[in-house]
Amino acid sequence: MPCACNVAKQDGDSWIINGAKNWITHGKSGDVAVVLARTGELLDSNGITAFVVERGTPGFKAGKKENKLGMRCSETAEMIFEDCRIPASNILGKVGDGFKQAMKILDGGRISIAALSLGIAKGAFDASVKYAKERQQFGQPIANFQAIGFKLADMATKIEASELLILQAADLKNRGEKVTRQSAYAKYYASEVAVYVSTEAVQIFGGYGYTKDFPVEKFYRDSKLCTIGEGTSEIQKLVIARELLK
Repeated sequence: MPCACNVAKQDGDSWIINGAKNWITHGKSGDVAVVLARTGELLDSNGITAFVVERGTPGFKAGKKENKLGMRCSETAEMIFEDCRIPASNILGKVGDGFKQAMKILDGGRISIAALSLGIAKGAFDASVKYAKERQQFGQPIANFQAIGFKLADMATKIEASELLILQAADLKNRGEKVTRQSAYAKYYASEVAVYVSTEAVQIFGGYGYTKDFPVEKFYRDSKLCTIGEGTSEIQKLVIARELLK
């Protein structure tokens, strides 16, 4: 669980971390945190260092757990550091490498979020197909109506395109090639598709889609985070544009 903190000051063979960070996955229950702390100037990309901090280290504690819209089975919490002393041996890589390390991790992490988005979209789609075949109106399944059939066609096409983008990015990653643009493509498109497909799923279910009796309301709630985590959709477009214009 990477965490960007306020500041770390060197004190002999140790570093003392002070500050706090919100939106940390497993911020209460995780046994180990990778903490990105400022060790140099505020706007210096070489002024951030990664530290490995174990749960139970004096001065390191969990704060507020967020009451989230979706992804509720994955805890998100604040992490607080108050004169938290970390030995220099706990530095990950070299002093000042933290920002570069984080950027490299993001390229792979975005493929993971894209895959998560794809799973949500497929879940919402499969539930929609099953329901559309079973739900009867005017003496026939609603799947027979063009309005529903067209929704399913659009959902399926976007899911297929998402999967191909993800497979392309994952293949490049596995081959050790640069994936900045391809991972941004996959994350941006797949996350937006997850929101689209889950929204259409709720629409297909009608009133039932707005209840907790069926799974699509959960897909709907969970999907939105995919457009935010590991860089928002707006950030993905920024990354793509910069890569295209290099």
